Amino acid sequence: MQVVIDRFDDLGCGIAYVGDKITFVPNTVPGDTVAITITKENKKYNIAKVDKYIKLSSRRVKPKCPYFDICGGCTLQSISYEDTINYKYNKVKNLFKKNNIDINPTIIKNPSPFNYRNKISLKVVDKKIGFYEENTHNIVEIKECIIASSAINKTIPLISEFNIINGSITIRSNKNDEILIIIESNDKLNIDINYLKTQIKLVGIVINNETFYGDNFLIENINDYFYKISYDSFFQVNPYVASILFNEVSKRINEEDTVLDLYCGVGTLSLNAYRAKEVIGVEIVENAILNAIFNARINKIDNVKFILNDSTKAIVKLNKKFSKIIVDPPRSGLTKTIIENILSINPEEIIYVSCDPATLVRDILLFIDKYSVSEAIIFDMFSYTYHVETMIILKRKF
Repeated sequence: MQVVIDRFDDLGCGIAYVGDKITFVPNTVPGDTVAITITKENKKYNIAKVDKYIKLSSRRVKPKCPYFDICGGCTLQSISYEDTINYKYNKVKNLFKKNNIDINPTIIKNPSPFNYRNKISLKVVDKKIGFYEENTHNIVEIKECIIASSAINKTIPLISEFNIINGSITIRSNKNDEILIIIESNDKLNIDINYLKTQIKLVGIVINNETFYGDNFLIENINDYFYKISYDSFFQVNPYVASILFNEVSKRINEEDTVLDLYCGVGTLSLNAYRAKEVIGVEIVENAILNAIFNARINKIDNVKFILNDSTKAIVKLNKKFSKIIVDPPRSGLTKTIIENILSINPEEIIYVSCDPATLVRDILLFIDKYSVSEAIIFDMFSYTYHVETMIILKRKF
């Protein structure tokens, strides 16, 4: 069966039509003509695989990653960088439009579309080190990841000497190319610290949540602010785009504001709201909140306080009014209870930072009676993947 790929879906998968039925065809680009076999039929859609590429799209480029065809991580590497930007712009704009919200987002490009990630998580299966192939537990062995920092790529080949048979490894780096290695494994490991130190700027190793060597944190510097980041604390994976995001938040805060920052992590957005009269950050991860308190101290910011608590409970306990509320939740977005609590506070403005536009739109719809979207910014935080970071500014209508 021969089809022409019409467009990408929201996950970077090609879409064609068989009859009138939408058909998802992985590893294709809009404009490709391909012969397919349908592998799964549903009442509303099909899933197919490519048997043969008959005519390649003019939009195609050769992926730089040698694992592109089997890894499935960077689904957009087969189109140009500019094309990925247009895809993300249209993806976010159309998601809002489907829900009767019209936005015209500004888009912030990544100054470094390759080698930007400061964190990757690898699997080890029968001594094979790599990523799981998309939607499977088949391991794709890798020697490097072209969206990871050069310091991380220098570290990956060294892992094979650790004698890990099965487990997982997270490697984190900072702008100074320092490395923190986090290992989860029940195997008897053999790690030559002295040799590692001759190969990389090793800061520390954490094994099964215990510090095995050195420190269990990194120090990062963004926009002349220092951030302590524990091994289990969230931090933006792209420091280049994060610096722009932090500035965009900062310039929307003035000296009369009282600010509540939910899901504050290590305090990045809270500390960038330093112009405010008062800022309170809330986070449920203990190490992250300890980092945040430390980060306020080392950056000499004394109008920011941090609370270790679940965001839902913290809002109720605080029982305070805030002129602006910042939220940067996980992909799952906000709970209905948190949204109800935010609405009860009735802030003048809500700054919503999201890594999943689908849950973002879902949540915005619950604010839309009382708030309007005044600004939308798309940040290319995750270049060459279908993921996108979005910031929406909601302003109170009355």
